[in-house]
Amino acid sequence: MRKITILFFATLRDKAGMRETEFEVPGGTTINGLKALLSESFEGIGPTLTSAVMSINREFAFDADEIPDGAEIAIFPPVSGG
Repeated sequence: MRKITILFFATLRDKAGMRETEFEVPGGTTINGLKALLSESFEGIGPTLTSAVMSINREFAFDADEIPDGAEIAIFPPVSGG
């Protein structure tokens, strides 16, 4: 298992009910896999995660990116504007 830190921002923070949490994921977990794990762990957050922007250690992350041990994962909800 890999221990990671997850940071929730804006409306995701409200939905998760926290700003930050420690989380354990199996080795080899990707961003896409993390989305599935978070959807199971935090009620109501799943639909927002499908279009959320995520980073690994302050670098943009994509669904296929593997999460290293000790990583800091930031999750930002989709934004719109005009």
